[in-house]
Amino acid sequence: MVEFIAIPQNIFILILGLIALIAIIVIVVQWKNVRQAQNDVLMMEKQIELKKVAMVEKDLESKRLMETTIPLPKDQQDKLSKIRKNTSDLMHEVGFLHSEISERVARLEAQTEYKKLYKLLNDIEEKEQKIDLNLKKVKGD
Repeated sequence: MVEFIAIPQNIFILILGLIALIAIIVIVVQWKNVRQAQNDVLMMEKQIELKKVAMVEKDLESKRLMETTIPLPKDQQDKLSKIRKNTSDLMHEVGFLHSEISERVARLEAQTEYKKLYKLLNDIEEKEQKIDLNLKKVKGD
């Protein structure tokens, strides 16, 4: 037979109370962690919003500065126009030289291919002559 151990009622209530206390402590700690995480998320959202606002303000400031250009003195305007013209001329020259290089490379590739094909043609003609000689020898015998 199975014997039941009799636990005094006061100890049973004390154990239940202890378990309830531990459960309440765990729940409070978890609730505190959840609230902290929610606060962290809200803080991050606010920081992101502030960064967006700062970026928009910076963009508006740079646009405003671009629109309100400071007129340059005449000599600096002349220097700037000369620099722009020189840059444009250099870009045209670079484009011309680039096309010249491309054309020469294409010509060189074509010449190399022609030489290869010409050599191959000579090799084929030599082999044909050898075959013709061999055929004449065979027919002549």
